[in-house]
Amino acid sequence: MWRSGVIVRAYLNRIATAVPAHDIHQAFATYAEGLIPELKRRRLFRRMAERSQISQRWSCLQATDGSNLAIDTSGFYRPGAFPSTGERMRLFEAMAPDLAMDAVRSLALGAQASAITHLIVTCCTGFAAPGLDLQIAARLGLDPSVERTMVGFMGCYAAINALKLARHIIRSESRAQVLVVALELCTLHLRETEDIEQALTFLVFGDGCAAALVTAEPVGLSLDRFYAQVARENDDQITWNIRDQGFDMFLSGQVPASVGRALRTGQAQILDGALPDSIDLWAVHPGGRTVLDAVEIAFALPPKALAASREVLSRFGNMSSATVLFVLKSLMDGATEGQHGCAMAFGPGLTAETMLFSGAA
Repeated sequence: MWRSGVIVRAYLNRIATAVPAHDIHQAFATYAEGLIPELKRRRLFRRMAERSQISQRWSCLQATDGSNLAIDTSGFYRPGAFPSTGERMRLFEAMAPDLAMDAVRSLALGAQASAITHLIVTCCTGFAAPGLDLQIAARLGLDPSVERTMVGFMGCYAAINALKLARHIIRSESRAQVLVVALELCTLHLRETEDIEQALTFLVFGDGCAAALVTAEPVGLSLDRFYAQVARENDDQITWNIRDQGFDMFLSGQVPASVGRALRTGQAQILDGALPDSIDLWAVHPGGRTVLDAVEIAFALPPKALAASREVLSRFGNMSSATVLFVLKSLMDGATEGQHGCAMAFGPGLTAETMLFSGAA
């Protein structure tokens, strides 16, 4: 939008992140391996799990020490008696608001909180009403008239859409102050299965939350351009459905190859005609090791280009919509004015939501 001959730009001023206190990666991996009856297939599962490049995943559930049948200390996951969707949602309702506020408080908004005009929340792992938007607004003491938007069930790329929406808001209302919160409790949707591919899917996901402030103040990262690349012929390769025993996630082993083809096909549009070597900062959603490998190959990137994404994958796993903001936060800490960046995240559709950005003051 033009104001007095000057286009209004939107800036991602800062990001804060939070995860629960409990590392459950090894405990969940050990349990999943135990479900596979054949020794040969167990060994295959173990090798593939070890190659995931994930060392930690965090959960609102605390893993047991293996001395009892339950996987977690609360007995939420009991072999042969996993919780219903209703039970999972009740735990989401109890745990999600506190984690959201951990991230929001880490933004250190202070007096600026009273100036927040818009609140955008992304989530695909739990739903309730009154929802997270109203709870965050109340706990933070926001004006009751704050404009609230829920971006629900879009999966891992939802945060890119939230930033896109925040940019639209700033460009139409230059004095707006937009708070974006991406929260996911992925570990509430563990399933009992002997299928190796499905078991490996659940061993990628962890819990986490990111909060971000977007305004017209030229600080942080300028949100320059958004583009969505959709490979509709592969829309069955990532699915996320609500079923009786939780939310049922499926990630096909073909996803990395499909992502790679989609990115090669859409490279000119994604980068707005620029070449990959003109991009200084790559904020790629770490959907898994092989997904990052596919992005690296598609754009012919040097290994160091995706170092931030691989570090987030190792320390946190895939936290669905929150994850790309974790990567962006890591890059913001060292970004300098004038550097150019590309962010992207992948999900159902099969869709790559992408964003070009640049370093501000």
